[in-house]
Amino acid sequence: MIININYFDYYLSVKLISIHIINYFFLINKMRSLMKRRDFIKVASAGVIAPSTSFMEPSLKLNKNNPVVLSTWSFGLPANEAAKTILDKGGNSMDAAEEGARLTESDVTNNSVGIGGLPDEDGFVTLDSCVMDHTGNCGSVAFLQDILHPVSVARKVMEETKHVMLVGKGAKKFALSKGFKEKELLTRKSKEEWEKWQKERREMTPHETHDTISIIVQDKNGDISGACTTSGWAYKMHGRVGDSPLIGAGLFVDNEVGAAAATGLGEEVIKTNGSFLVVELMRQGYDPTDACEEALKRVIKKHDGNPDFQIGYVAMRKDGKVGAAALKWTFDYALLKKGKNKLYTINGMLGS
Repeated sequence: MIININYFDYYLSVKLISIHIINYFFLINKMRSLMKRRDFIKVASAGVIAPSTSFMEPSLKLNKNNPVVLSTWSFGLPANEAAKTILDKGGNSMDAAEEGARLTESDVTNNSVGIGGLPDEDGFVTLDSCVMDHTGNCGSVAFLQDILHPVSVARKVMEETKHVMLVGKGAKKFALSKGFKEKELLTRKSKEEWEKWQKERREMTPHETHDTISIIVQDKNGDISGACTTSGWAYKMHGRVGDSPLIGAGLFVDNEVGAAAATGLGEEVIKTNGSFLVVELMRQGYDPTDACEEALKRVIKKHDGNPDFQIGYVAMRKDGKVGAAALKWTFDYALLKKGKNKLYTINGMLGS
């Protein structure tokens, strides 16, 4: 069989394809130069252009010699100060985040973290916590009872085992083996509150009792670490675990990009892997606040525009810029930067 090839037509076809390819990449570069970066990403995600690489701003500078501490709720203020004492002594971001979380765990007046936390429906105080350092290492404990500082146990899991998470009796056994002492976590006040609740059995929401202390720290070297710790949803089912000990949900750190942490209804944070999502959005070029809001928009969409619960996110970028957003009502976060420790209150995206 003889195949006749028109070499001139073949040459034209190849040339036209080459021209189309060149024009395609020229169009991409032109759009990127004309549009704000995050707008470009939004167009790309809609399917007009499919970026295959990260579009972190090349102009972002590493924040060094200017430690930043970011945490959730008003009890984040003293937690930030505790973290600062470590940083002032030359401690690293993981040391500082742990110390800030430990302070909150020790506060008997706080009914959503550590000692004094409101118990589950059976009257047991169960604690969840996780840590993640600037190298990407992480550790976690969940459903831990009778141990005052779950955040420190989580760090031991990270640094002294090959595992990431230990739970329940296994977590307690590990803690005792590392020298942690048993302690009664149910205070008289929390027990009285639980007994009162037993009579009416009204379901409490995380918004009513506040909840998690999430703390993100950037040290003088620019390295970022974080910690998250809670006693969880008041009067929850015995055995319930929320987002706080779950890496990627309650907390996520990527030292190349930044970090994010969550507070609020953990079940809904888990469904969108919220903290990881916020960090990945920052990787794509989103401002920290915009990244938090975009992650919350996905939650809003899943609930037909009107969720009846609270989620709050805080985020810190590698250049030291921070942001926060919440679904509803108001949300407080504490920020220590340039030596000043302040509490900020923002309105939720959907109001009250």
